[in-house]
Amino acid sequence: MATKAKKNPRLASGRKRARQNVKLNAANTSLRSKYRTAVKNVEKAVLAGDKVKATELFAKAQSVLDTVSDKGIFHKNKAARDKSRLSSKVKALALAA
Repeated sequence: MATKAKKNPRLASGRKRARQNVKLNAANTSLRSKYRTAVKNVEKAVLAGDKVKATELFAKAQSVLDTVSDKGIFHKNKAARDKSRLSSKVKALALAA
């Protein structure tokens, strides 16, 4: 299934908007990836049972999650939900040992 080629905008404002969209898309994609990686790293540490590393990574992940949600890449409630779930996993790990 071939995708349609996008038409070039005629107006100068449209051309500028198209240029800006490329930069914004790249920035948003990078932040989205950073968010998912931070969550994944904490979950890996929890599965490995590494209490110290999980706690350390969770502290860093909180900052990343807040930053990305503030920029509107992910909804603030999603970030809060993810932080809550990660926090409970890290706490359960700390209590288990």
